[in-house]
Amino acid sequence: MKNVNYLINGVLAAAIVVLFAMQFSSKKTSQGDATASGSTVSEVELLPMAYIDVDSLLKNYNFVKDMNEVLLSKQEKARLNLNEKVRQLENEMREFQRKVENNAFLSRERAESEQNRLIKKQQELQQLEQRLSMDFMNEQQKVNEQLRDSINSFIKFYNKDKKYHMILSNTQEDNLFYADEKYNITSDVVKALNSRYNVKK
Repeated sequence: MKNVNYLINGVLAAAIVVLFAMQFSSKKTSQGDATASGSTVSEVELLPMAYIDVDSLLKNYNFVKDMNEVLLSKQEKARLNLNEKVRQLENEMREFQRKVENNAFLSRERAESEQNRLIKKQQELQQLEQRLSMDFMNEQQKVNEQLRDSINSFIKFYNKDKKYHMILSNTQEDNLFYADEKYNITSDVVKALNSRYNVKK
């Protein structure tokens, strides 16, 4: 897996070097033309690439805020329901213990039957907790996929006018160690995504 990452990073680095080389070689000829025609050389032309600050995007995109709120609300309700059932079981176990200590059961079989019922109920609660955890993880994965699809399809649409050759993210996985702020299109993308999302709502 690391070798694949190194290979991808190597290809990206090579692509960036090629873009820089192309940019500076075309700049020399255009600067020569500009100087000959009397225009200034101080104007810097941007490379046809940009990046998105993923943390900022996730913090400011309304879709993410809304989906997080929905997920947290579901998780809180499930947790509340589970906690209530755990409390009921604890009360029943205390009652069972009190009856055992006071010899309140008419027979040993009756006490064992009650004990087995409580053990089964405890196992069911553990299974419920695991199921709720899995459900939450699946919900989160669905939301992440929705988010990825939403952003990817929007970036394609967004780039029709912008004509970037490359749009990167600044996450650690992409190993973007440095990028000049002028290539940062995050706020533009967030504003457009929110505008689109608000219309859909």
